[in-house]
Formats: sequence, structure tokens, C-alpha cells
Amino acid sequence: MSKLYLIKRVLIFIFFLSIFLKCGKKENVISPVLPLPNANQIAWQKMEYYAFIHFNMNTFTNKEWGFGDEKPIQFNPSQLDTRQWAKVIKQAGMKGIIITAKHHDGFALWPSKYTEHSVKNSLWRSGKGDLIEELSKSCKEYGLKLGVYISPWDRNHPDYGKPEYVPYFRNQLRELLTQYGEIFEVWFDGANGGDGYYGGANEVRKVDKRTYYDWSNTIQIVRDLQPKAVIFSDAGPDIRWVGNEKGYANETTWSPIYKDSLYPGMPNFNEFSSGQENGTHWVPTETDVSIRPGWYYHPEEDSKVKSLSKLVDIYFNSVGLNSSLLLNLPVDKRGLIHENEIANLNQLSSYLDQTFSKNYFYNQNIEVSSLVRGFGKKNLTDENQNTYWVSNPNDLKPKFTITFESPVEANTFMVQEYIQLGQRIKAFSFEIMTDGKWEKVYKGTTVGNKRLIRFKSKSIDGIRFSVSKFKKQVVLSNIGLYKAPQID
Repeated sequence: MSKLYLIKRVLIFIFFLSIFLKCGKKENVISPVLPLPNANQIAWQKMEYYAFIHFNMNTFTNKEWGFGDEKPIQFNPSQLDTRQWAKVIKQAGMKGIIITAKHHDGFALWPSKYTEHSVKNSLWRSGKGDLIEELSKSCKEYGLKLGVYISPWDRNHPDYGKPEYVPYFRNQLRELLTQYGEIFEVWFDGANGGDGYYGGANEVRKVDKRTYYDWSNTIQIVRDLQPKAVIFSDAGPDIRWVGNEKGYANETTWSPIYKDSLYPGMPNFNEFSSGQENGTHWVPTETDVSIRPGWYYHPEEDSKVKSLSKLVDIYFNSVGLNSSLLLNLPVDKRGLIHENEIANLNQLSSYLDQTFSKNYFYNQNIEVSSLVRGFGKKNLTDENQNTYWVSNPNDLKPKFTITFESPVEANTFMVQEYIQLGQRIKAFSFEIMTDGKWEKVYKGTTVGNKRLIRFKSKSIDGIRFSVSKFKKQVVLSNIGLYKAPQID
């Protein structure tokens, strides 16, 4: 046997061995748990906190719901400045603005060519103004996303309740979706039908909320004109109502839901507000609440702006319970966000900045109950939402533990599932170690996009997070331990 022949055989062996070793190092593929969020829903979920602006005819009539018989000349803000709105909201740490472009009274904040009941017949800007255009420019200037609320119900329009109204509604929707740049969310209110002006008829008109708006074709308009937008209503299709207007999501909040059993305006929606563990569609919750008792500005409520402690509680019970927070700011008759709102928003912003400025888990050694190649424990604290730790399929009690070299003072814990692979956790416990002893401080159910847990400030030697019930392998993207400042 020649020396050249042996060399060739050795080289061939090394070649195939290298291929084998590379294949052996290939990362595992983690099976998803259906249903899954789409790209639009993931982008929306990352926003977490954004503003609702209720400003329209009701601001000038001191009502919550206008009857539809108001006159356009009544809309006349003296100092309207959407740049002030955007600046305040940006400084507050919010990511976008949803504006009530048309509420139930039917008055349009843009010069719609399909109605005379709009800003084009108001005294504001001598009838030449377009509030949606001004707001769109302000949002772009301050790096905020723009969303639009448009009420399907129109108490002004003479054809509401008749087939002729639906094309009118869709035409106005098209105007909003084609004239003002990218829209991140389209908000359809669930209030539909009742008494109203209706062009002078002054009567009660009821509609079949399931069928009247031909929702499948109405939704398709949004899909065609704003393909990156998420659509909100009681029933989704992309995000759903949390079930109350107090600012609190449910302790158990599943993003999956049996969507086909829901429809906008359904009377028993609260039965479904927690979602469903085995739901067929991914439709997460949005928690909407006003910073005042009312959604619109009322001068008698100037002293009733929610306090810092209340706003913090709302934040932790919305963003911290697998939801997002849509906080309403009632712009006043001047056309400005009121000073009382600004003061309390700034307090909340400062509180959140101080709370989450330092993650005590950073650079700490983590012990995990199991590992899967390619999805290591360091992913838990890299603050990257695109990396994640995965428990082994045979791990029946997934958990992680962190012990500190020296005690840390903390009072806030955060954990996130990697929702791109589905929502998995059904029950968990959170423990802290002080003076060498473990103490269970919280038992919970779902996690989802984010779970925030507050507890009494303590000097902590270690923490342990254990999952007792889950659908499939646990997949966690980020964890955090923080110290929130004391609220006086």
C-alpha cells in the first residue's frame, strides 16, 4: 500500500469526521406552542405603554358621549398644539399616541370629504385645519407612533343603522389610513347603536353587532392599506379589550383565545377577558384607562388626576400582567395636555426610570435546572429579547436560582417568556433567600410577555423562580431584579 494512498484515506476520514462534528453541534430546534403572535403583534407588544388622546366635540360640550346634534362651530380650541402633546408623551416614556379621530357623535377631526360634520366647518384654523395631519407631523418629530380611534357608531349621520351607512364609514376609514402615514393601531369601539340625532330623526336605532358592519371586509381594508397595523376591538382580531376601564389586567392572562366565539360589543365579553389556555388564536389584551375619572376633559376633574401611587399600581397590573397600557390623557379646551397631568406623568416617568435603571442580575452566576444546547442560561440576563433559555424536555420542574456574593436590596422582580414560541407557563412560584433561609413570596399563574412582581424591600442573598405547571419546555427570554424608590 503506497504512502500516497494512506494520506488520501486519512484526508477523506478527517473530512467526514469534521462534517459529523459540525452536525453534532447543530442547535436544537424548539417546537412552538400554538397559537403564535405575528410580526405586527410582536412589535406592538414591545411598545408596552402608549397614550390615548380623547379630544373632540365632547371636550367643548363637557360630555362623555355627544348626541350627534352638536354644531361644528362649537369646536374651537384656543391654543391647540399637538407638538406639546407629543413632547409631554415622549418625556413620559410612552411609545405612541392613539387619537379619537371620530367619536360616537360623528364629528371628524380631519376635513373629511364625506361629511360636513367636521373641522372644515369649525372656527378653528378658520376651517382650514386638519388635526390628524398636525398630530401625524408631531409624532414623526418626536419619534412616536400614530394610531387612530374611529367609532363605528355615528349618532349624527342620517343613514346610521341602514345599509347605506357602512360604505360611508369605510370611506372615512380609508381617508384615515391613506392620508397620514403609517398607522400602528386602528381602534374600533364596542359601543354600537342606541338613541341619537341621526340627521334630525332623533330616535333609537339598533344594529346587529355581529353582522351590520360586515367586519371581515371592513377589517380587510385595514389589512390592505396599513399592513403593519394591529386592529383593536372587544374581539380583536389582533388585540382585545382587557374587560374593564380601571387599568387592571387579570392575574391569569392568556394571550390565546377562541376568537371565533367573540364579536365587537358582545354583552358578556367579561367571561372571556382572561383569555383561554387552549385558545385557537393569539389575541393579547390591551388595558385602557383614563388618568382622570372621565375620558374627556371636564374642568371639575382638575383635582382628580390619578396620583403617582395609583399610576404605578396600574402600570404593574397592566404591563406587568401580560398586557399593554393605553393611558388616556383628556386634552383640555385650550387644546393642551393639562398641567396636572404633566406633573403626575413626569413623576411616573421618573419612578419607572429609577426602578429599572439597574438590573441586579446582570453579570451574576445563574444555576438552571437543565440546559438545551444553543439556548444557554446567559441568555436570561443579556437583556436581549431575541435570545432565550430553554429547559430540557425531561425537566419536570424547570427553575433557575441566583445567589449573590453579597446581599442586594431589592423589591421588584421581572420575568419574560419568549412569546415568539408561544405562551407556556401555567403556574410558578418566586422565592427569595434572606439570612440563609428561603421564603416563598409569590405564587402566580401566567407569565406571557412580561410579569412584574413587587414585594417588600429586603436585603436579598438569592432568588429562585420555579415553574410547577407548563404546556411544554419553558422558554424564558429575560429576567430582572430591581429596586423601586419609595413613594411618599
